[in-house]
Amino acid sequence: MVHDAPDRAWTDDAVLGGRLRLLQPRRGHRFGHDAILLAAATGGEAGEHAIELGAGVGAAGLALAWRVPGLSLTLVEIDTALADAARRNAQRNRLGDRCQVIVADVCAPAAELAAAGLGPGSADRVLMNPPFHDPASRQTSPDPERRQAHAGGGEMLAQWVKVAARLLRSGGGLTLVYPADGLTMVLETLAGAFGAVTVVPVHAKPGVPALRVLVSATKGSRAALMLLPGLIFNDAEGRPTAQAEAVLRDGKALPLKGDAVGWWGRAP
Repeated sequence: MVHDAPDRAWTDDAVLGGRLRLLQPRRGHRFGHDAILLAAATGGEAGEHAIELGAGVGAAGLALAWRVPGLSLTLVEIDTALADAARRNAQRNRLGDRCQVIVADVCAPAAELAAAGLGPGSADRVLMNPPFHDPASRQTSPDPERRQAHAGGGEMLAQWVKVAARLLRSGGGLTLVYPADGLTMVLETLAGAFGAVTVVPVHAKPGVPALRVLVSATKGSRAALMLLPGLIFNDAEGRPTAQAEAVLRDGKALPLKGDAVGWWGRAP
């Protein structure tokens, strides 16, 4: 169990400007900006049910639950130690009454996932940061936890999107974060089951290629794709932008639907 592990094996880190405190492994797979961006880009309302696939220690899902009072949350994680940390993180941030953690492989058969409590049409929202390194074309990490979290590619993405489509009710929303060079693959994978796709590129600073894309989509929609202005972390002098600070430190939503145009019209 996490609470019995040696102190050197785990760190206790503040996110959202200290609004959440999360245990995570000192080595191996550790959450970063991707998780907080994913939470910010995921919509939600009181009474809805959100499922995070591949939740790790729960950073993205818990950040979403913190921002949206009354939202119920299910965290799905294959690694038992990370799942235990996710349970503890939910409790210590006073979100345990709205959060359950399921230990499961996202790529398990549908019947097995349903038996674990992940039945068809059970979610209003699904959020995920799917494994993205193709082991056939990229060198993967020697650390087994990092390798499990990151090694994937197109086939893995397709499996995760298929599971998300099954879990979502009709009209439900999927949000994911992915490397920018995989955007074409993401769009091809979403085609058919999803529409109303919205894409936000994420840049480290002005004038450089995007590192990540945030993508939202609606199950069963036939609405056209929308490409929003990029989110830029730092200005030309290296100072954090107001938009990045609002999301990463203040826990503000990063709207990809509805009032998105107004939000993106703000000065960076």
